[in-house]
Amino acid sequence: MPKGAKELLKKLEYDFENIEYLDIALTHSSFVNEHISKTNNVSNERFEFLGDAVLDLIIGEYFFRSDESLREGKLSKLRSEVVNEQSLAKVSNELKLGSFIKFGKGELKSGGNQRESILADALEALIGAIYLDSDLETITKIVLKLFENILKEAESKKNFTDYKSRLQENLQQYNKNVVEYVLDKEEGPDNNKLFYSSVKVDGEVVGCGSGKTKKKSEQIAAKRALLKLGEKNV
Repeated sequence: MPKGAKELLKKLEYDFENIEYLDIALTHSSFVNEHISKTNNVSNERFEFLGDAVLDLIIGEYFFRSDESLREGKLSKLRSEVVNEQSLAKVSNELKLGSFIKFGKGELKSGGNQRESILADALEALIGAIYLDSDLETITKIVLKLFENILKEAESKKNFTDYKSRLQENLQQYNKNVVEYVLDKEEGPDNNKLFYSSVKVDGEVVGCGSGKTKKKSEQIAAKRALLKLGEKNV
């Protein structure tokens, strides 16, 4: 069993049937490169590949089932709010995964056990290892618990409608992709400005909007463009 593995397994609330999977998940390629003569050493890169796919499926299904009105673009955006290097590294740090990974001396000396990309990859490898050792239902429960706070944060953003992205999706079916947002004017003092923007499609103004920020005025302009194009549920 890898050094300190009992502490990690306690945090995960999981016991491996095949402990070798855990050992592989916690083996960085730098360790293998420094112990090349030992043929039984395998890095976690293949497990990382599998874990990435499993994580995408679990988080994607979570949002898919959470709200049937969510469109493909919004589902992708929500999933990316959760499945990204920063979020994975955060969960990895909560598990103190960096202290369990086997590194080569050079990588460890350069701070590899604290590098976000390595920590994120190791977490994906660990997810792949648990999936191989158990089943989808088991790893789903573990993942949803590990990412509980990050999922809640993403959920809080779910009600925000990104009209600009929605307009872009709408226009793609008409093969119209040249979308331009123009700040027409701004009024008022610096502490209480009002911005006016318009959105053009292939050079033609299709919507105008105003708001307390430039981004807000662009979102309103995109919303009005969608209404003009006959989009429902805007």
